[in-house]
Amino acid sequence: MALDNFTQVTEFILIGVSECAELQIPLFLVFLFIYNLTVMGNLGIITLTSVDSRLQTPMYFFLRHLAVLNLGNSTVIAPKMLVNFLASKKTTLYYECATQLGGFLFFIVAEVIILGIMAYDRHVAIGNPLLYVVVVSRRFCLLLVFLTYLYSFCTATVVTVSVFSVSYCSSNIINHYYCDNLPLLALSCSNTYIPEVIIFISAGTNMFFSLSIILVSYFNIVLSILRIRSSEGRKKAFSTCASHIMVITVFYGTLLFMYLQPQSNHSLDTDKMASVFYTLVIPMLNPMIYSLRNKDVKAALKRFMINCFLDIISCHLQKGIF
Repeated sequence: MALDNFTQVTEFILIGVSECAELQIPLFLVFLFIYNLTVMGNLGIITLTSVDSRLQTPMYFFLRHLAVLNLGNSTVIAPKMLVNFLASKKTTLYYECATQLGGFLFFIVAEVIILGIMAYDRHVAIGNPLLYVVVVSRRFCLLLVFLTYLYSFCTATVVTVSVFSVSYCSSNIINHYYCDNLPLLALSCSNTYIPEVIIFISAGTNMFFSLSIILVSYFNIVLSILRIRSSEGRKKAFSTCASHIMVITVFYGTLLFMYLQPQSNHSLDTDKMASVFYTLVIPMLNPMIYSLRNKDVKAALKRFMINCFLDIISCHLQKGIF
């Protein structure tokens, strides 16, 4: 049938995490809880690393931007997802879908790059501590973050435009809980070769360079730790990157499970479950990992709470309440 005989799609229908009607309310409550923890945890990290004078180092500067990206990534996905749990018609407009895809790609690409930069930061801090402040200067940190956001924006724009440059005709039901590129391309009624190649090259390049930086950095970190003579010094050096190791293990473990599983087991349903983890669960876990395993963050949180309490008492005293 000729392409002209089809009606151009103006909206998409998102199936969601599950089609089971009985699970919609329980899933809504679960993901609302996850999203609230994500917002509170990442806003807490952003606040602490912004106001506490002892956390004004490159390590916490990059951690702050990781929290911004986690919060942004989750916010692009979760609110629409939560609304659809309660909605009878789970629709999203054509351009709303494109905006969500672009936002998701921007935050996820930037997160991949920031995790690599954080590994390099730990490598310099442990391998060359005397020159750490000089090598990883504030100007250098700002430049890295600016280039990360610029590259992520360009990548998200190119991929989103390529995905929405193909034709979407009568089929508009997306087997996902958000607008992702592969489920979208599965609906297209035109040739998807070019956007698929662009997605493959983009994802492969980003993963390769980020993982290369991480692996090279941690190889040098291990060598530097082995050169430390005292066991206490080795333990202290390792503890400075323990939280980052946990974060990249969970993040890349999920991505590698998603992309390296056998083709016979690969499906949009397994992709959907993996996506839940790296779009919603990991952004919730990252602040917990850095808070529970980092003495500086726990101490900063304690000082912040004490200062807030003292400010409240002072305000009440000035008003004559006490």
